[in-house]
Amino acid sequence: RTATYFFIFLNLSLALFEEPAVYPLPFLATSVLEVLCLLVFLGRLTHFAKVTLHNVFWKDTKNICIMVAILLSLTDLAIYGVLRLYDVRSIRWSRIVRPIFLINFAESRQIRRAFRSIRNTLPEITYVFLLFMFSLLMFSLMALKLFGERNLQTAEGLPYFRNYLEIVFDLYVLVTTANSPDVMMPAFDFSSWYTLFFIAFVIINTYIFMSLFLAVVYNNYKKHLKVMPGWACD
Repeated sequence: RTATYFFIFLNLSLALFEEPAVYPLPFLATSVLEVLCLLVFLGRLTHFAKVTLHNVFWKDTKNICIMVAILLSLTDLAIYGVLRLYDVRSIRWSRIVRPIFLINFAESRQIRRAFRSIRNTLPEITYVFLLFMFSLLMFSLMALKLFGERNLQTAEGLPYFRNYLEIVFDLYVLVTTANSPDVMMPAFDFSSWYTLFFIAFVIINTYIFMSLFLAVVYNNYKKHLKVMPGWACD
């Protein structure tokens, strides 16, 4: 189990050293390490197939996912290496499949349980998220109507709240209060009454919707985290 986890995290950590990376290593070094990890995963899977009934092994989707991830990683590595020989820049798209090894090995039952709880929670929080997005879009439309025709400018001299998509992004950031109070200062300088718009936005979206969103996520995740039938044989 320790060896399996070691090579899983080694495989995941290669993203720190592959281009583009903060600490780049030669392609040959990272590719050799990745092939070594994939060979270990393949050997681990082969060993598991030897001690498992044939029909049980091939009915387990975890084993299928691991084999597909190994195949995709090797294919991507080969294509990337050939393109480098011809000085063609490309992207290692197989990086996104590396967490599959962390989730689908038999030793990762607790990680799988947490992942499954998150997956089961997502559909149940969709309604709250859609309601929040509807509120965000409506406030953005109100901001466009309130400030877009007044030729206001930011401190940097840029147009203020004249592009709808930029307004949506600015108000989305305001939900985190990361750009407060800077985002409201041009409107405040024009009229102090406009602060009521931003106060109402923060109260509804930051304090009400975020609290509601957190409560729904917590309650549903806690419900799905309980032991469910069938997990004992997972």
